[in-house]
Amino acid sequence: MRHTLPIAPQFYVTAPQPCPYLEGRMERKLFTALQGDGVEQLNNSLSQQGFRRSQNVLYRPSCSECSACLSARINVAEFTPSRSQKRTSKRNAHLVRRATSPWATEDQYQLFRDYLDSRHADGGMADMDVFEYAAMIEETPVRSRVVEYTNPEDNALTAVSLTDVLEDGLSMVYSFYNPNLPQNSLGTYMILDHIDIARDAGLPYVYLGYWVKGSPKMGYKVKFSGLEVYQGGKWTAMSEVQDTADIPATDTISEQVANIQLPQQPVHRGR
Repeated sequence: MRHTLPIAPQFYVTAPQPCPYLEGRMERKLFTALQGDGVEQLNNSLSQQGFRRSQNVLYRPSCSECSACLSARINVAEFTPSRSQKRTSKRNAHLVRRATSPWATEDQYQLFRDYLDSRHADGGMADMDVFEYAAMIEETPVRSRVVEYTNPEDNALTAVSLTDVLEDGLSMVYSFYNPNLPQNSLGTYMILDHIDIARDAGLPYVYLGYWVKGSPKMGYKVKFSGLEVYQGGKWTAMSEVQDTADIPATDTISEQVANIQLPQQPVHRGR
């Protein structure tokens, strides 16, 4: 009988390009493809090490100029809503949640366009057409859901989150909402609702993407208690995070790749 060994994923680095969060800086990403057997295990393992998914790719910042981008997640057991967050939940209690398979619709795309045109008209996704949007939603090799929030009074689609279901939590891959309802704080509400979903499912974490010190776009994340960030090869409570935003990365790309924990390998705890 012939036995074959699993092929380890190959990692690559993007060319430097202007950082979308901090003016005057350049960003670079370390990434690998999600393909072949074991994609669920790979997605789980790398998500726990600060990687994020975009369609069939997992990526993590690997900038040579700074270390400001830190993957963030909420420890559900440590989360307690603030008074403001309680008001946000109450204000949106009328919305109806519906979780479906990752399938793009015209209503989603229209809401997506309204959101981008209002909030991120100069962002990297501003020119996405309906086909590119469909690819973002539907091209997923892992367990994903589209979570829709609808106003029952007029059946209007109000907010949407593309969410991956990991072995230890929910990963909010991308979220958007009606930009004409700022008083509803819909972005905050979706996070609060995902915390409830995770708690009901017995999942310990809600992954939020990246927190970037000095970026107003990311400031809302620190308002959630129980926030943890991935720094120095481990998850650390926000209250204990060291300020390394202006410190260039010291590990070479080969060292970064060598320190990545792949499925079924011993856990690396950093130096």
